[in-house]
Amino acid sequence: MNISARITDERVLDVRFDDASLIVDLMDGRTISAPLAWYPRLLHATPDQRATWEKAGAGYGIHWPAIDEDLSTDGLLRGAPAVTRAG
Repeated sequence: MNISARITDERVLDVRFDDASLIVDLMDGRTISAPLAWYPRLLHATPDQRATWEKAGAGYGIHWPAIDEDLSTDGLLRGAPAVTRAG
Protein backbone atom coordinates (compact mmCIF):
# COMPACT_ATOMS: atom_id res chain seq x y z
CA MET A 1 0.00 0.00 0.00
CA ASN A 2 1.47 3.32 -1.06
CA ILE A 3 0.13 6.23 0.95
CA SER A 4 1.60 9.69 0.71
CA ALA A 5 0.46 12.50 2.94
CA ARG A 6 0.87 16.16 2.17
CA ILE A 7 2.17 17.95 5.20
CA THR A 8 1.24 21.60 5.14
CA ASP A 9 1.40 24.30 7.73
CA GLU A 10 -0.39 27.38 6.47
CA ARG A 11 0.48 29.51 9.49
CA VAL A 12 2.30 32.80 8.90
CA LEU A 13 6.07 32.86 9.36
CA ASP A 14 6.89 36.30 7.97
CA VAL A 15 5.35 39.18 6.02
CA ARG A 16 7.17 41.59 3.74
CA PHE A 17 6.53 43.90 0.80
CA ASP A 18 8.21 44.97 -2.39
CA ASP A 19 7.12 47.92 -4.54
CA ALA A 20 4.11 46.10 -5.95
CA SER A 21 3.46 43.00 -3.84
CA LEU A 22 2.50 41.62 -0.46
CA ILE A 23 4.71 38.60 0.25
CA VAL A 24 3.85 36.10 2.98
CA ASP A 25 6.12 33.22 4.00
CA LEU A 26 4.34 30.22 5.51
CA MET A 27 5.64 27.84 8.16
CA ASP A 28 5.78 24.96 5.65
CA GLY A 29 8.23 26.80 3.39
CA ARG A 30 5.79 28.13 0.80
CA THR A 31 5.67 31.80 -0.15
CA ILE A 32 2.53 33.60 -1.28
CA SER A 33 2.80 36.78 -3.34
CA ALA A 34 -0.20 38.93 -4.19
CA PRO A 35 -0.54 42.32 -5.89
CA LEU A 36 -0.54 45.12 -3.35
CA ALA A 37 -3.27 46.78 -5.44
CA TRP A 38 -5.66 44.05 -4.25
CA TYR A 39 -5.42 45.45 -0.71
CA PRO A 40 -6.12 49.22 -0.83
CA ARG A 41 -5.50 49.79 2.88
CA LEU A 42 -2.05 48.23 2.58
CA LEU A 43 -1.39 50.00 -0.72
CA HIS A 44 -2.03 53.40 0.87
CA ALA A 45 -0.37 52.63 4.22
CA THR A 46 3.03 54.01 5.13
CA PRO A 47 6.02 51.66 5.19
CA ASP A 48 5.96 51.80 9.01
CA GLN A 49 2.26 50.89 9.10
CA ARG A 50 2.88 47.94 6.77
CA ALA A 51 5.85 46.79 8.83
CA THR A 52 3.78 46.74 12.04
CA TRP A 53 1.78 43.52 11.75
CA GLU A 54 0.90 40.70 14.10
CA LYS A 55 -0.19 37.12 13.74
CA ALA A 56 -3.90 36.54 14.31
CA GLY A 57 -6.24 33.56 14.36
CA ALA A 58 -3.73 31.09 15.83
CA GLY A 59 -1.20 32.11 13.16
CA TYR A 60 -3.52 31.67 10.18
CA GLY A 61 -4.14 35.39 9.85
CA ILE A 62 -2.32 38.71 9.71
CA HIS A 63 -3.49 41.90 11.42
CA TRP A 64 -2.21 45.43 10.85
CA PRO A 65 -3.42 47.42 13.88
CA ALA A 66 -2.67 50.92 12.54
CA ILE A 67 -4.87 50.45 9.46
CA ASP A 68 -7.34 47.88 10.84
CA GLU A 69 -6.60 45.37 8.07
CA ASP A 70 -6.94 41.61 8.48
CA LEU A 71 -6.02 38.91 5.96
CA SER A 72 -6.07 35.13 6.25
CA THR A 73 -3.67 32.65 4.71
CA ASP A 74 -6.72 30.81 3.37
CA GLY A 75 -7.83 33.89 1.46
CA LEU A 76 -4.32 34.57 0.21
CA LEU A 77 -3.95 30.99 -1.00
CA ARG A 78 -7.30 31.26 -2.84
CA GLY A 79 -6.17 34.50 -4.48
CA ALA A 80 -8.97 36.51 -2.91
CA PRO A 81 -8.56 40.31 -3.05
CA ALA A 82 -9.74 42.42 -0.14
CA VAL A 83 -13.45 42.99 0.20
CA THR A 84 -14.22 46.66 -0.25
CA ARG A 85 -17.32 48.46 0.94
CA ALA A 86 -19.25 50.66 -1.42
CA GLY A 87 -20.02 54.22 -0.47
